Amino acid sequence: MREAIRGLRWLLAALMLFCALAQAQAPLVMSGDAATHALAPHTTYFHDSDGRADIRAIETSLRAGRFRPLPGDDASFGFQPGAYWFHVSLLNRNLQEPRWLLVQQYALSDRLDVYVRYPDGQLFHQAGGDHLHFEQRSVRYRHPNFQLDLPPGQPADLFVRVESQSSMQVPLALYTPTAFAELSRDAQFAMGVYYGILLALFTYNLVLWLTLRDASYFWYMFHISAFGLVLFTLYGLGFEYLWPHSPWLADKAVPLSICLAQIGMQQFARNFLGLARRWPLGDRIGLGMIALFVVLGVATTWIPIRLSTQLAVVAVILSVAWIAVEAVVAMRSGYKPAKLFLLAWSMFLAGIAMVAMVAFGALPKNFVTEYSVQIGSALEMLLLSVALGYRYASLRNENERIVRESRDQLEIKVEQRTGELRSALEQLEAAHLRLREFSQLDGLTELYNRTHFREAFEHLLSQARNSQQPISLLMIDLDHFKRINDTYGHLVGDDCLRWTSNTMAETLRPYGALVARFGGEEFIAALPDMDLDEASNVAEELRQRLRDRPCRSGDLDIPISASIGVHCVDIDKNSIDSALQVADQALYTAKAEGRDCVRTL
Repeated sequence: MREAIRGLRWLLAALMLFCALAQAQAPLVMSGDAATHALAPHTTYFHDSDGRADIRAIETSLRAGRFRPLPGDDASFGFQPGAYWFHVSLLNRNLQEPRWLLVQQYALSDRLDVYVRYPDGQLFHQAGGDHLHFEQRSVRYRHPNFQLDLPPGQPADLFVRVESQSSMQVPLALYTPTAFAELSRDAQFAMGVYYGILLALFTYNLVLWLTLRDASYFWYMFHISAFGLVLFTLYGLGFEYLWPHSPWLADKAVPLSICLAQIGMQQFARNFLGLARRWPLGDRIGLGMIALFVVLGVATTWIPIRLSTQLAVVAVILSVAWIAVEAVVAMRSGYKPAKLFLLAWSMFLAGIAMVAMVAFGALPKNFVTEYSVQIGSALEMLLLSVALGYRYASLRNENERIVRESRDQLEIKVEQRTGELRSALEQLEAAHLRLREFSQLDGLTELYNRTHFREAFEHLLSQARNSQQPISLLMIDLDHFKRINDTYGHLVGDDCLRWTSNTMAETLRPYGALVARFGGEEFIAALPDMDLDEASNVAEELRQRLRDRPCRSGDLDIPISASIGVHCVDIDKNSIDSALQVADQALYTAKAEGRDCVRTL
């Protein structure tokens, strides 16, 4: 009875396998003469649009004939919703290799589920992708990989479920451990060569930037670093080495690094081509591109990864094409380094275009399309480095030409300019002296003005402190001067001010006084080496002379009187402002007590 049941079970398993094989591609037979097998020619697929089907439902769909062969043996479908299921019938006839490594040769898939169904009904499941931590992979490698036990001579069904917000690219291959070791060695060597080139170019241009301080070299280094980060992310090295425990960064790093690289590209192109001078409109559009990528980079932190990646890819195509347009315009304006720049950019443009077309499923994934960015960018960066050197040489030759022409004309111009300069200096010196004198004097009365008085009084006050000799201030205000202006007019008032200043000069300068017009009809005088009594006597003398001698203006004799405040400065305590304030208070006392008098405080 048991043997009958066991036989029935084997018969059912064989029937299930027969039905599956009938709907599938030809089974993959792994013989002893091949260590690597691409699964695409033997793969059928099913698009689970809502992503809810489990393995049992998928096996039912396989038996129902819903799986289809890959179109053109290409497992690239662009950006698609839901999940894709892939099925391969396997038969291992390699007696030396019971264990194989399944590798998904695309680094950015979010989630992969691998199922192996054996003839006895056992189901083996493994999970991978960059939404799981990196150490969960069977082998530490940038591409998702899974160890499969495939006993020789025993058929098995392989199901792979892939769900991803990025481009749906599922190039699957089986490797023996030895073949995979060789693959990983060669791939790491190729990556090492590529990043070695980038590092050498970065170091070389870093030295040039530090030496020449040319901003073009800085932005070239920024471009190299940012684009190196893009490829580091796209090919799974970022997830392997930089953020192995962060699925969030594994998703967001792709559009973020693309935006950062484009900012560097646009800024380098603007600077290298001199767009601000040669094409201002193009320069403004370039700045707009930079702003677009800044906004997109910020937006990628919260918008869905599928949308942000598609936007970034489309924006990259537009950005790179626009830089080519800028190069053409600069070249047509006669800028020779733009030719090398355009050639370099054409290499890069071709590589970017191929990757974008693979991402959208327009081109098959093969060696050329997979590594087109590395090939194009390496050539581009080498040519850009040459272009920078050519640009620097052109600028140096132009500067040398300008220097030669300037040197030829310099001797002629020097003698001419020396004579002109000598004459100008003489005139300037004379004008400076006149200006200095004018800046010290009041234009109407030809007495010193208020500003010069303050500067000179500071000096007199310092001398008084050093010699411990007294110094006094007279604050003088003409009485009822407004009445003179209102009665006789301002011209007569000006005559009165000039007459008053002359009288003050005649009276006070014999005493060594510093006399100035303080403002309007107010005057001020500093009397060095005089105490309060002596200064009061001099003030009274001045008041009398003003009172006794009327001002003559035309046919008019106009009587003039003045109120005078006297203050002896405390040289140890008073500043110029406090001394002026006390003298002013004494003046107001004189005016309050009837005017035409001298008062002290």
